[in-house]
Amino acid sequence: MIRQFLGSVLLCLAGVAGLAGLAGSAAQAQEFRAVAHVDPSRSSISLRRTSGALVLSLSQAVPYRVFSLDDPYRLVMDFREVDWQGLAAGDIAPDLPGRVRFGPFRPGWSRLVVDLEAPLAVETAAMETDPETAEAVVTVHLARVDARDYAATTGARSAAPWAPPTALDLPPPVERQRGDRPLVIMLDPGHGGIDPGAQRQGMDESELMLTFARELKDILVREGGMEVYLTRDSDIFVPLAQRVNKARARRADVFLSLHADALARGRATGTVIYTLSETASDAATAELEEREDRSDILAGVDLVAQDDAVASVLIDLARTETTPRSEMLGDHLVSGLRTSLGVMHKRPRLRAGFSVLKAPDIPSALIELGFMSDASDLEQLLDPDWRAEFAYGILLALQSWALEDAAAASLVRQ
Repeated sequence: MIRQFLGSVLLCLAGVAGLAGLAGSAAQAQEFRAVAHVDPSRSSISLRRTSGALVLSLSQAVPYRVFSLDDPYRLVMDFREVDWQGLAAGDIAPDLPGRVRFGPFRPGWSRLVVDLEAPLAVETAAMETDPETAEAVVTVHLARVDARDYAATTGARSAAPWAPPTALDLPPPVERQRGDRPLVIMLDPGHGGIDPGAQRQGMDESELMLTFARELKDILVREGGMEVYLTRDSDIFVPLAQRVNKARARRADVFLSLHADALARGRATGTVIYTLSETASDAATAELEEREDRSDILAGVDLVAQDDAVASVLIDLARTETTPRSEMLGDHLVSGLRTSLGVMHKRPRLRAGFSVLKAPDIPSALIELGFMSDASDLEQLLDPDWRAEFAYGILLALQSWALEDAAAASLVRQ
């Protein structure tokens, strides 16, 4: 399964670790990522018995650290990372034959080592970056100290960020449900806390959806034998990303976000089921999408993530399995709710880019129970009997979806 593949890939990535030996006077071949290149014409290393200085001109600023080692005396600098290829020690230290070497230290890191004839401790170390060109110059000054004082200050004292990565103890990937265990459902009552959502006649959308989520949980557990959790069980604010993370932590089979919005312009009525799309189905959907995702701004949370190429590929792989399952979930929700309610929105199946629908590994849908901006919808939303019928329709939908999803799972190669 794709999800099992992703788990294996992530485990491998987390466990990558190694230590490459330093080259002699020239660097070994190395795969570089965000790298700086050395300008030898502006770089130099000079040593005397009582002092020393190192100037390294780089094409860009990179993280670095500097420390001393004893027995024998050495100055060590680690960078993330410097491309030493094509550079010889004589290019930057012509007066120090055999005492300077550099090269790859381990994947992602480069090292420079200078052998010292005397206990020269680091007096100052600094990196200055040109704001216009982004070029950087690292300058290190050394001063003679007593051998005992030198020994007391040796070693790398900031090891945590520089230590080789260790393998993570990752949980096994979530097994796709096959009808042989209870469904695990995560219900997400929209809004909450500082974000009340839509408001009409003294009623907050957040409060109404929490009430319905509790009622829905009761029927799914009691009549469906399902394992059900809520992203919030009180009037608190939960950021959008955390709602999805809660579903993943519970290893949910299905994520359902519950809403009852209001339109500032135009008119909408009836129940709508949303599944994920990069573009909204219509103008009203785009307006709702913008408002829902903007709710995190209330808590100062920026959800705009910059995924790297590897993450994007893995997410796309996961969605090749999850997207059809979400689409099938949306279709079953429409069918189940039509059975229990009879009447829905004129276009009951729409698509949008709501953040809560973007979990690549969990079939997800957003249910717009109705629109609080419509008087008849609001009356139904406040009616416990109508909400009970609605909950029953979701129960029917999940039961029928689980059967079809399990049948489809049996056709997937393990």
